[in-house]
Amino acid sequence: MSELTIATLIFLATYAVILSERLDRTMVALAGGAVMIAAGVLSQEEAVAAIDFNTLALLIGMMLIINILKRTGVFRYLGWRTAALVDGNPWLLLLCFVLVTATASAFLDNVTTILLMIPVTFAICDDLGLDVRPFIIAQVIASNIGGTATLIGDPPNILIGSATGLDFVAFLTNLAPLVLILLVLAVAGFWVIYGRRGRLGMPSTQERAALAEARDTAQIGDRRLLRHSLAVLSLTLVGFLLHGILHLEAGTIAMFGAIILLLVSRVDVHQVLSEVEWSTIFFFVGLFVLVGGVEKLGLLEQIARRMVDLTAGNLVLTTLLLLWLAAMISAIVDNIPAVATLIPLTFSVARLLVPDLANVDDMAVATHPDVVPLWWALSLGACLGGNGSMVGASANVVAVGLAERRGITIGYWGFTRIGLPITFVCLVVSSLYLWLRYLSG
Repeated sequence: MSELTIATLIFLATYAVILSERLDRTMVALAGGAVMIAAGVLSQEEAVAAIDFNTLALLIGMMLIINILKRTGVFRYLGWRTAALVDGNPWLLLLCFVLVTATASAFLDNVTTILLMIPVTFAICDDLGLDVRPFIIAQVIASNIGGTATLIGDPPNILIGSATGLDFVAFLTNLAPLVLILLVLAVAGFWVIYGRRGRLGMPSTQERAALAEARDTAQIGDRRLLRHSLAVLSLTLVGFLLHGILHLEAGTIAMFGAIILLLVSRVDVHQVLSEVEWSTIFFFVGLFVLVGGVEKLGLLEQIARRMVDLTAGNLVLTTLLLLWLAAMISAIVDNIPAVATLIPLTFSVARLLVPDLANVDDMAVATHPDVVPLWWALSLGACLGGNGSMVGASANVVAVGLAERRGITIGYWGFTRIGLPITFVCLVVSSLYLWLRYLSG
């Protein structure tokens, strides 16, 4: 039995157990990664190299900052203010959360946005007696759609921008118009799934009456800590915007922000560290090792190359196929390793489509007008495909992990049965957008 066959079987078996939801997903992912090493698919050094420590540092750093910020009571304050504004109407409340999450995700990374918004969601749903699961799923989907609009909104875009030199303005002008359309469609989908059917529930008379009182009594606790937290968070976000100039990765900037806030806030470090979603962090560790095994042996690249061969060098078909291929792989293996695998493939495809690019450097290839649509297809496929399953994007895993920490089960299929249909509609509209704007001429 070949190494590729062994790695594929380990990968499929691990995912099958995760999908079954019979065992804890973190334990299963770590076990799958360990078996990859034990079977000789990866050495210990290769397994460590497969882990994306920048992503882990970004997650840990932002979790620390948000855990300190929430001590000020600002999340509950904002939640009650929002609920009072819409008079406790569950559908309007969900709509507010979706729009705020999508907008914030375009200018923050979507993981940070989820870490900021989910505590608000927990607080308000708890106080109004609402099922929090629809709110979490809707916000995660909105965060992935909103994050598609800009260079810094979603990790796949950061990877693509770094590899191609395409800047913030290029992403914004090419993808933001489509994202606005997709967001409207997603909201319509949420209305059909949740709003029209009344699945969000309705606060009791007593809970509605509490809104008026909450509007007057809701207060922020430690204002000094709030000032420090917001100042550090603002500096961290500026660092994300300037990471190219600073020559620092987003994970490094997030950890610097967390360390500075720990120093100036003087909170109990052990308590803050205990509140980090370590289960989510280690799930990613196992996932990165697992995907590293099949990536090392070329499974993903083999699948991608064979599918691209089907287009016989046709730019329109290749672009659309790349969109759907990126989405499919992202939904299965997380869009960060998926796009990391597909970037070199896209360069190879570009050189095949335009023979004059055979001997030029990557940056010249990336910005050639005939192949730029490939990068927008890759971005749309990876970012939107992240909504296709619970493990499709970092934001999904983080949100589900936060829910599980509170004893709330969403599950793989609980998320996927909502996210997958919306993803399909988004991809169909994205295909039409790419064709009309770039390929029809």
